[in-house]
Amino acid sequence: MDGILVINKPSGWTSHDVVGRIRGLTLQKRVGHAGTLDPMATGVLLVCLGRATRVSEYLMASDKLYRAVMRLGVETDTYDADGQVVATRPVNVSESDLRGALTGCVGVIEQVPPMYSALKLQGKPLYKLARKGVEVEREPRRVTIHSITLRAWESPDATLDVRCAPGTYIRSLAHDIGATLGCGAHLTTLTRLASGSFTIQDAVKLEDLTDLTNLSGLLRPMDAALQDLPAITLDADNARRVLMGQTIAPNGVEAPAGSLCRAHDPDGALLAIMAYDTLAQLWRPKKVLGSLDT
Repeated sequence: MDGILVINKPSGWTSHDVVGRIRGLTLQKRVGHAGTLDPMATGVLLVCLGRATRVSEYLMASDKLYRAVMRLGVETDTYDADGQVVATRPVNVSESDLRGALTGCVGVIEQVPPMYSALKLQGKPLYKLARKGVEVEREPRRVTIHSITLRAWESPDATLDVRCAPGTYIRSLAHDIGATLGCGAHLTTLTRLASGSFTIQDAVKLEDLTDLTNLSGLLRPMDAALQDLPAITLDADNARRVLMGQTIAPNGVEAPAGSLCRAHDPDGALLAIMAYDTLAQLWRPKKVLGSLDT
């Protein structure tokens, strides 16, 4: 069983829990998710099965859209409602103040990852250190926030839509906004509305996955992860060469060095991701996704 499942992750489940559930339903080992969601968070979690695990990196590289509810005046150690309160302050913030703080967070910014995260230090996840009361210095990372839209403001709660590049911690964003406003803040709810082209309207709830027949009908093809790449169709001979890992002539499609494309066989089946070698003027298989047996 190969393909992509768009899951609406429930609150309280880890992304690993969801993968385990899908493994149990499909009885296959090659199952993985494409972009972690915190246990408290809900919304779009992409789960790859079989050969589709080989395109998960392209899914993870796509932009994300979140809806977040941020409560001002209360800080927690995890930066969200699952944590322990570490500080409370009065909230004397106007809508204008809030909008100004949001504007300052749009663009390429420096963000310090939270201690309660899966990032590793010397092979150990930071959250395991945090649970022992150990806090270590974390290097700030550059992340990109494309836009922040204020959907609602009823002090002390603000509802935001955040469109961002992968690697952004919305919990850290809320914490930093609270620090800018001088009152602190944490997330009370977080929903991933979209991951790349996959939206929450496309997603299925875990409780609706009851058997293999149901599940297989919901699988999206691997091609769905690669829609940003141009596609070429090969004749039968070149299709076989690609499946054997061999280079092929440009086939009428040339591209700048390093450019990628999708290669399909005459029937439209996805064969591989190809990279163009300008020096040799050949397409080289970067990742073979098809099989000579199919």
